[in-house]
Amino acid sequence: MGSPRPAIRDTAGRTGTDRRGAVVAALMLAMALAALDSTIVSTAVPQIVGDLGGFSVFSWLFSGYLLAVTVTLPVYGKLSDTFGRKPVLIAGAAVFLLGSLLCAVAWNMAALIAFRIVQGLGGGALQGTVQTLAADLYPLKERPKIQARLSTVWALSAVAGPGLGGVLAAYADWRWIFLVNLPIGAVALWLIVRHLHEPEREAAGTRARVDWAGALAVFACGGVLLTALVQGGVAWPWLSGPSLALFAAGLALAVVVVLVERRAAEPIIPGWVWRRRTIAAVNLALGALGLLMVAPTVFLPTYAQAVLGLAPVAAGFVLSVWTLSWPVSAALSQHVYRRIGFRNTAMLGIGTAALILLAFLFLPYPGQAWQPMLLMLLLGAALGLFQLPLIIGVQSTVGWSERGTATASVLFCRQTGQTVGAALFGAVANGVLAARLGGASDLDSVTRALDSGGGAPEATRRAIADAVHAVYLGASCAAALAFLVLLLLAPRRFPVLREDVLREDVPKEGALKEDGR
Repeated sequence: MGSPRPAIRDTAGRTGTDRRGAVVAALMLAMALAALDSTIVSTAVPQIVGDLGGFSVFSWLFSGYLLAVTVTLPVYGKLSDTFGRKPVLIAGAAVFLLGSLLCAVAWNMAALIAFRIVQGLGGGALQGTVQTLAADLYPLKERPKIQARLSTVWALSAVAGPGLGGVLAAYADWRWIFLVNLPIGAVALWLIVRHLHEPEREAAGTRARVDWAGALAVFACGGVLLTALVQGGVAWPWLSGPSLALFAAGLALAVVVVLVERRAAEPIIPGWVWRRRTIAAVNLALGALGLLMVAPTVFLPTYAQAVLGLAPVAAGFVLSVWTLSWPVSAALSQHVYRRIGFRNTAMLGIGTAALILLAFLFLPYPGQAWQPMLLMLLLGAALGLFQLPLIIGVQSTVGWSERGTATASVLFCRQTGQTVGAALFGAVANGVLAARLGGASDLDSVTRALDSGGGAPEATRRAIADAVHAVYLGASCAAALAFLVLLLLAPRRFPVLREDVLREDVPKEGALKEDGR
């Protein structure tokens, strides 16, 4: 293929157990930064808009960051396989910190949005490369623990983001939301530079070739299609000229991506991520996970405020309880998949999740806060059994030189699923509200009224309950779809590589063992 291949990629051995703790601390700091910046801005919007203006476009503070993270995931995955994890993580962290500094000195809303996109360009490296490095540093039997820790850091940081952003905006200045990244990121960078050691690469006679044309095509295609999904039904109607034009352009660019990648010597999105049954099935299953996660993360807080009558802080706590059970379940999942395999463990988790999501439809009206909290606690436990075995399973079926691409592929599909889910379920919720209220309202207007301290009348409360029930029904269907994908497409036993082959990208006879058992 033309690129140098590592003779032995024993990152764990070169780093050493005495230094591994420092590297893991750096990975956790990097993961915390990526998670915080996906949510920390939300509660500071009033102060930012009051200072910079631009209320009509402030939603791009979130969309721009998430779009940049999503479309760069496959690019960074391939680059980490080509040049190593360490240089890609350092470069991504540097871009992220540069974007943070620029955000802190932004002079208007347009500049702030542009610099948030710069942040996202680095954030894609933080997300994908951190998860890949975790697999490099730990053998298969120890990966659930480190991945569960990273999941805990991600969940707690994402939940803490709005609260921290509100405190900084209220008692300091909104610019500190971005400045606080600098010392944390600097510590993470120092730990990576000082303690992470990857083996030297042995060239195969030619220089590594990077598919920059493919990277540009992937970035353009993903950016256009995700913009169409994020802004459709918000900035313009779904069937309007701008929406149709963006979808048409996105589809045309998708054709360009296929043509460019088929001709590339080292494609950014190689065909094997969809030709191999295991990876293709996990891609689709985690895409469905991203879609169903929109139901609780986006719609449950509004339900808790409008239907249950809770204050915003209490409503956030109703959502956050799943962060307690998810990492615990993920850490314990190894005891399950060692007995019944990766696929069956994930099917057990997502099948249970489908039933729990369906149970939301049968909550009494108006109900009490403990009822959705209990379901969220159970949902977190179910999804912990689903996601982590699939990620670990995929990482264990490929060697070092393919692990970054494989990890980025499944994370990209999950992130894309969230974007599609936000657009799809937003349209479903608004459709139900319009039907119940005669077109007089939509979810955004109801949410703004609640945020400003206004109470919802009885008719609106019932309409919101019906809208959220419809969303949870859709989420349950997405979980059922993921179950069917694993049942029909995924191999019963994942073709897990032996540990010595995971360190060496050299095919060996008898190198496969089934499901790590």
